[in-house]
Amino acid sequence: MSYALVFTAAYNKRAAKFLKKHPELKKQYLKTLQLLELNPYHPSLRLHALSGRLVGLQSVSINISYRITMEFIIEADEIVPVNVGTHDEVYRQ
Repeated sequence: MSYALVFTAAYNKRAAKFLKKHPELKKQYLKTLQLLELNPYHPSLRLHALSGRLVGLQSVSINISYRITMEFIIEADEIVPVNVGTHDEVYRQ
C-alpha cells in the first residue's frame, strides 16, 4: 500500500525556507518523503505520535537533528506534512 502526500501552500513555503537554509539536507529530505509514500511505518523514519499542543500530529525523522511533523490520515491513505525543521523548531509550533 502506498500513501499520497498532500502538500499545502503553507508547508511548501516552510519546506522551501528549510531547504534554502539547509541545502545539504535536500537528498535526505527527498528520501524521507519517498519513504513516507511507500511505508510511513519504516523503522528508519521513527514515526511517533505527538502530545501536548501538537496532539493529533505525527513526526518522522529526516536525520537525528531534523524532523517533519504531519497529519497522518490513515483512512484516506493521505499524509499531510505540516512543518519541517530542527527538533526544537517543529515542536514549539
